Amino acid sequence: MNLCIIGTGYVGLVTGACLAEMGNTVTCVDNDAAKVNCLEKGELPIHEPGLDAIVASNFREGRLRFTTSLAEAVAGSKLYFIAVGTPPNEDGSADLRHVLEVARELGRLISGHCTVVDKSTVPVGTADEVKAAIRAELERRGAEVDYDVVSNPEFLKEGDAVNDFMRPDRVVIGTDSPRAAELMRGLYTPFTRNHERVLVMGVRDAEMTKYAANSMLATRISFMNEIANLCERAGVDVENVRKGIGSDSRIGYSFIYPGCGYGGSCFPKDVRALVHTARGYGLEPMIMKAVEARNEMQKRRLFEKITARFGADLGGRAFGLWGLAFKPGTDDMREAPSVVLLRQLIDAGASVKAYDPVAMQAARRTLPAQWFDSGRLTLADHQYGALDDVDALALVTEWKPFRYPDFGVVKKRMKQPVIFDGRNLYDPAELRALGFEYFGIGR
Repeated sequence: MNLCIIGTGYVGLVTGACLAEMGNTVTCVDNDAAKVNCLEKGELPIHEPGLDAIVASNFREGRLRFTTSLAEAVAGSKLYFIAVGTPPNEDGSADLRHVLEVARELGRLISGHCTVVDKSTVPVGTADEVKAAIRAELERRGAEVDYDVVSNPEFLKEGDAVNDFMRPDRVVIGTDSPRAAELMRGLYTPFTRNHERVLVMGVRDAEMTKYAANSMLATRISFMNEIANLCERAGVDVENVRKGIGSDSRIGYSFIYPGCGYGGSCFPKDVRALVHTARGYGLEPMIMKAVEARNEMQKRRLFEKITARFGADLGGRAFGLWGLAFKPGTDDMREAPSVVLLRQLIDAGASVKAYDPVAMQAARRTLPAQWFDSGRLTLADHQYGALDDVDALALVTEWKPFRYPDFGVVKKRMKQPVIFDGRNLYDPAELRALGFEYFGIGR
């Protein structure tokens, strides 16, 4: 098929590249000329394992191209994916300005039957708004064009998005049009050959499925963090509790690892958007509010443990920080627990030496310049370089190189052998036997 992907952010770029990998001809459109220029040179705006190779090979073979001209892309396709950002408004609702602007522009350009696909994460009812926006532009033109609007939410994990797209657990297609359903089934057939993974449902059902899925996963994390905090008070090791409940096939082990909170561009935004949606329908979302509140408190747990050990005034103290990205496998620092901890440490008078295998450029780009200018925050060239003469190490992101470090080197470089483990990577008894003070989450 000839496809048009509008938006070359995380979702749009992964979608376009993976669809091209299966033989489709894909044109990705972005109004940022600098970004398009970089993409044509093979410079990606995001870090995602395996994506750069797929983009490069399909660009080279002519199956994937980039442009700033939506008119040009529309002329060569009848299937358009809207994959632009939906950042949160101050009230937690999703900002649909970019989605609806694309819809209006499509309404000004389409000339024959086509299918418009909402790939962006959008609240219930957005497809109706997209359809209305297109219709209004067609009426303004005095044109009659037959078109379908489909919801096809993404379920991609940052750090494993290529694998998720190429080998999906499920493909959700929301449409009331048999014609559109058949078209979308055909598009995804190469990804679902070994068994049926396509779920066709109503448009609003599909829109809700995306929010419900992310909110359920966030709920599991916040629930386990609350259990971990209770375990600390009750003299219980949460690691044994995790194994005990995870062995129940009704529960499983996924997303029940306690830690210092979740972050990223999806879970926080989608939980807040679902809260806003519920209130819009007159329902007070008690569980979702608690999930968000617990997560915000959990992001402050490491600082609470640090001040309990060193006191509220951290002037003259230095801390090493391992991990800046909100999770391994990505350079995304949006709503990352590391940012909350950095702000708290610096506000309390401390200085910080931080290291992340991937997110160093993102840190320089997104963190306050005054932190660097004042010398309160420095970025180390190596994970052990973040430990020189520090009073303690705080581990925030569970990157693989942090999982089994040389603790002899760690101890030698630190001023004091104190570790605050925000992801429960280490065994408390083993660390204490090596002479470390160890503080985990619920251990």
